[in-house]
Amino acid sequence: MPNYRRLYIPGSTVFLTWVTHQRAPILVQPHSLNILRKAVSKAKKEAPFEIIAAAILPDHVHFVWQLPEQDSNYSKRVSRIKVLFTRGLRSKKTRSVNVSQSRRKHRESDVWQRRFWERTIRDEKHLVNCLDYVHYNPVKHGLVSCPHLCSYSSFQKWVDAGRYSHNWGCQCKQPMRSTEYR
Repeated sequence: MPNYRRLYIPGSTVFLTWVTHQRAPILVQPHSLNILRKAVSKAKKEAPFEIIAAAILPDHVHFVWQLPEQDSNYSKRVSRIKVLFTRGLRSKKTRSVNVSQSRRKHRESDVWQRRFWERTIRDEKHLVNCLDYVHYNPVKHGLVSCPHLCSYSSFQKWVDAGRYSHNWGCQCKQPMRSTEYR
């Protein structure tokens, strides 16, 4: 079995990705997005962090988080969000409870893949690359033709901050939509 090692640095900025079980497109339904929003909000109250960037796609999420100065445990936060989201879905009876023996052994459900991916941001250039990746990912997956058309992205927040021009990565030349993560 592989030996997974994660870098934990207090106050670090981390790029995170986690994926739904078998890439099920459960994050497109409005009630699922609402459950995810509540799970993130509750996790932030329990163990604060700042969301630098976000993109929610049908079967996975991307976040860039800034952790508090004396805290390095992003794994605890990811785990908490996954648990809260899964419980929220269970209360809505939107996912099956038939899970494999292996997943039951590891106390897992059929909502999220077992692990998640993370990268500790090394410097400003690495941060810029991660922001570009997060904001262009919905285009890459064919969900929208331009970053500003993604409803569940922090792209508009970064346009407002002057990081991106309103037409960054744009193919359609349409006006920008209001986004959820402002």
